[in-house]
Amino acid sequence: MKFTKVLACLLAASIPAALHADDGARFDLVGPKIQVRITRGSTTLPIAQVPNLQPGDKIWVKADLPSTQSNHLLLIVAFLRGTTNEPPDNWFTEIDTWDKKTTEGTTITVPKDAEQALLFVAPETGGDFKTLRSAVKGKPGLFIRADADLNEASFEQQRIERYLAAMKTVPQDDPKAIQDHSAKLAATLALKPNAACFKQPVAQQVTCLTQSSAPVLLADGHGQSIADALSSGASSDFITAASTTPVAIASVYSAYVGAVVDLVHLASLLGTAQYQYIPGLSFPQDATLNLKLNAPPSFHNPKSVIVIGLPAIQKAKLPPLHPHDPKQVACLLQPKMALQLEGAPLVFSTDFAHNIVLHLNRTSGAPADLPLKPDAYEGGLILAKEEAHKPLPEGKPQEDSTPSAKPDTKTAAGADLTVTGTIRGYWGFDTFEGPTLTLQQVDGKDWKIVGDSQLLAGKDNHLTLQGDGTACVQHIALTSDKEKPVDVTVKPDAGKDGKASKNTLALDVSLKTVQPGGYALAIQQYGEANQDKVPLTAYTSDIHPTDIKIHAGDNTATLTGQGLKDIVSVQIADQTFTPTDSGNDDKTIHLQAKSGVSPTDGSSATVKLKDGRTMNAKVSTEAARPSLKLLSFKATPAQREGAIPVTLGAKDDIPLEGKLTFVVQTKEVFPHTQTIEVATANGSVHTSLSFTANDLVLQDEHTAIATLDPMKAFGQSAFGKLQMRPVAKDGTPGDWTPLGTLVRTPEITAIQCTTADAPTCAANGKNFFLVQSFSAAKDFSKPTDVPTGFAENTFAIPTPADGTTLYLKLRDNSAAIATVKLPTPIQKSPSAAATPPAPNTSSPQGPH
Repeated sequence: MKFTKVLACLLAASIPAALHADDGARFDLVGPKIQVRITRGSTTLPIAQVPNLQPGDKIWVKADLPSTQSNHLLLIVAFLRGTTNEPPDNWFTEIDTWDKKTTEGTTITVPKDAEQALLFVAPETGGDFKTLRSAVKGKPGLFIRADADLNEASFEQQRIERYLAAMKTVPQDDPKAIQDHSAKLAATLALKPNAACFKQPVAQQVTCLTQSSAPVLLADGHGQSIADALSSGASSDFITAASTTPVAIASVYSAYVGAVVDLVHLASLLGTAQYQYIPGLSFPQDATLNLKLNAPPSFHNPKSVIVIGLPAIQKAKLPPLHPHDPKQVACLLQPKMALQLEGAPLVFSTDFAHNIVLHLNRTSGAPADLPLKPDAYEGGLILAKEEAHKPLPEGKPQEDSTPSAKPDTKTAAGADLTVTGTIRGYWGFDTFEGPTLTLQQVDGKDWKIVGDSQLLAGKDNHLTLQGDGTACVQHIALTSDKEKPVDVTVKPDAGKDGKASKNTLALDVSLKTVQPGGYALAIQQYGEANQDKVPLTAYTSDIHPTDIKIHAGDNTATLTGQGLKDIVSVQIADQTFTPTDSGNDDKTIHLQAKSGVSPTDGSSATVKLKDGRTMNAKVSTEAARPSLKLLSFKATPAQREGAIPVTLGAKDDIPLEGKLTFVVQTKEVFPHTQTIEVATANGSVHTSLSFTANDLVLQDEHTAIATLDPMKAFGQSAFGKLQMRPVAKDGTPGDWTPLGTLVRTPEITAIQCTTADAPTCAANGKNFFLVQSFSAAKDFSKPTDVPTGFAENTFAIPTPADGTTLYLKLRDNSAAIATVKLPTPIQKSPSAAATPPAPNTSSPQGPH
């Protein structure tokens, strides 16, 4: 802020009778209204459209006072020409506002060598005009700096007021709109909002931004250059020195946070009146200077003189507008097209820029000029609804910038996708040309999703949409035949440099409430009734195959991850692995293939899902698992003293009470640290054979003989399929190899038969419950079942048909038929045929 310089200058002058306004005074008091118009040549503009004056300009001034005005006010228009060059007396014009001669206004011409212009409003008193003129002529440097600082402060305050007014129109319950519009306003007006406001509840954000914490002004070299008309040299050195005094720094002006600004009171050296100079910030509106004061005017000594800065007398400082994003493309088909521009805040906070058009640089057809108007709320220049303004008579456009009466945005069939447009307009009385922008003039086409195009149901998704021209996209929704349309958030896709790309859009698609299935992106463009559609599929979410573990040479593998129930197959090296039938869950899938593979550790496998998608999973290849080849095995039943032997019916039946010997062989040298695990197929019992336990004996470096006592190793309750596998020192197991079926047999000590014709014989012994059924013949046409849980020591068995062999099916392997040879063949009795068979009364017969 520049008011510190004003204070410093006045203090440096050592003027007596210095008084200060109360601390905390804001510029919220309404001052008198002054009507001002400027005429240059044959063109007249209201003061709100005039950023600078030039020698020869005619200033029309009129006090806009109420009819009930009782105090006589004096208007004085003063021109200055430097801090060390006293202005002549005729550069001061006295206007008696109460005089009927001034009711139509007073016209003053800007002198040839004038550099600054000021307006004073003072109460009528004796010697008033001469006293004021003498004070200004005596210390012109003070008032020169006051002129520049008043103008700059007004410019700054207008930027603040424009931001505050615009933010109050934003929907109070829309956090996105609040942030978006605050960002646009801040960029165009060169402000910095308080970021802490966006952390508050939505209902309090606008209040915070507009009342509790107004934005901070950023440096605006353009506004400063317009306000400051001081020439270089010794005079400016004085101002610089004065403005850096400690007193000046202590009185920094900030109207929007309520700090104090003082123009120190001056006492006239001519002796007839004392005046207190107070600043008046001007807020021009059309031809009216609306003034705001920070202290009430006084009509008693010291009487108040309001000091008002008029535009600097200098050449035009044209606005340095530039695009917010040079890569951004605007859409000519958009009814509310906004050209995002920044670099000249006064374009958006004042009316200095007017009669603005967008000149379309077409190579064919009639040139078109589209009327524009500044709109800080939208962050740039927007199409004006009203008819385009006519050019000023005295304007000298750099090129033909005559706006058409009816802007035409239509393009012929086959027109180029884009066209350039140049910003042209008037800055006060002068023409200016702004940046040239790229504009899309026909609808985009050739839409497709690039990059990761997978939509996952139940999640927020991010897609990149590519097309030939994306600027005219109005709205995008995700549609389907079954679901309600889902709005898609669309924004320019930021490239590697962080700038928007003209060919791609970033889409945020929320599928938290939709089901997997077929969908389409419905793309609505400006000026187009039909929608373009891009088909998409929403897939089941939370499927994450992460790691595949496999041993070199194996045809089995294990896939881990999340949501694996929809896995169809996995391609590892040149083999297709499919899930096994058992042992799988949502986090682990066991895979198998026809042949083994040895993939590179860290390589990638392709996972195929039921919905047709493919994903990648990392392969972790471990060392080859140990392997054994079963050459032979022999099961020898134990001899039970006093018991009749039971001969098992299958070659691979292994008696629990006996000895199992099998021979295995390896391709490599048989490791001494390797063990052999033997277990039932259901894993209920198992044991390990090793060299240290003398269960394994090497025949040569590749062949080993294994010996196992099943009863000792497993106990009397072991039965079922028996298998073996090698286990390496680190615990890595090889594949299971079947050995046979572990079978338990009853202990039969005696079989007593009367004659061969008798229907039954009595069998003595124990563990008859291990038998499912007995039969006299091999075909088991008339079996005798053993009741479940039978625990007696005698059981009535059918008399063997041949008198020698008894057939039985064991519960541990009922598919095989075991036999028992009677120690003594049964002799036939001559009368046995006439004797009816006796019933088996040895035990109750129950169901098997």
